[in-house]
Formats: sequence, C-alpha cells, structure tokens
Amino acid sequence: MDEPIGKMESHNKVPRGFLVLLFGLIAFGVYYIAAYTPEFSGWSQYKSLEKEMAADKAKAAALAGKMSENPYERDEKAVAEGQVLYAGKCAECHGKNLEGGDGPSLTAHLKYGETDARMYESISNGRPGGMPAFDRDLGRDRIWKVLAYVDSVREYGKKP
Repeated sequence: MDEPIGKMESHNKVPRGFLVLLFGLIAFGVYYIAAYTPEFSGWSQYKSLEKEMAADKAKAAALAGKMSENPYERDEKAVAEGQVLYAGKCAECHGKNLEGGDGPSLTAHLKYGETDARMYESISNGRPGGMPAFDRDLGRDRIWKVLAYVDSVREYGKKP
C-alpha cells in the first residue's frame, strides 16, 4: 500500500481506442497541411475566390444584358408602387413632380442617358457628384418599379 502511484500504474497498457484516435488525428493533420498549404499543394483560397468572382461577374453581365428593358413598364400596379417608392426615396432630391430640386429634373434630358438600362444603372450604382447608390436599399424589382413610374410621367406627361 505504500507503493508510489507511478509504480502501481506502470503495468497498465494504453487503451487501443485512444491510440487509434491519436494516430488518426496525427494522420489527418499531416493530410490537411499537405492538402491546403499552397507551397505543397498549390491550392489557395484566393484562386477559389477569383473563380467565384469571375463567375459572378459573368452572371451579372448576362443578367444585365437581359434586363435592358423595364419589366414593369405598363403595369399600373407597379407604377403605383413605384410612385410610393419615389415619394419615399427620390422626391427629396428630384422634387415631388420630378422637376428637380437638389438633384436634376427627371422630366428633362438626363445627363447619363434616358434608356431603361442607363437609368437603372444610375439608380442602382449611383453617380459621382451626389447621386447615391440605391441597389442595397431598393433591390432590382423596386428600382424597376420606380423607373416605371418615372417613365410613365416622362412618357405621358402625367403629373403625380
């Protein structure tokens, strides 16, 4: 009974499950380092990210080519919704009647183009010198609805 603890435990073997787990973790660690260290494998998160960004850019370009015309152009419900959105987001700068204020008049010639695609780009990405980008605030569909309203006023001369 007065034996030291180390001597009492010296005859016990290490459990096999623990050894399997230990060597499995060591093998996994070696594999992981070899597979994901660029010096060994050539793999890089930056390469994966570049591929994803290129794919997203190509997808956006294809979508932009398809979305050059306003899908809500003659939709009265969308025009009404666009009018409400315009009043909340745009009227402060472009005026309640689209005739300008801090921002330019939307009933006159537009500096960056008057096609649906160019006006969408102006709202979505903003313009230097004061026009903020509204892509995050409004999203694609609501921007097209605002444009449907603006186009209805420009085309038919209706006053809001």
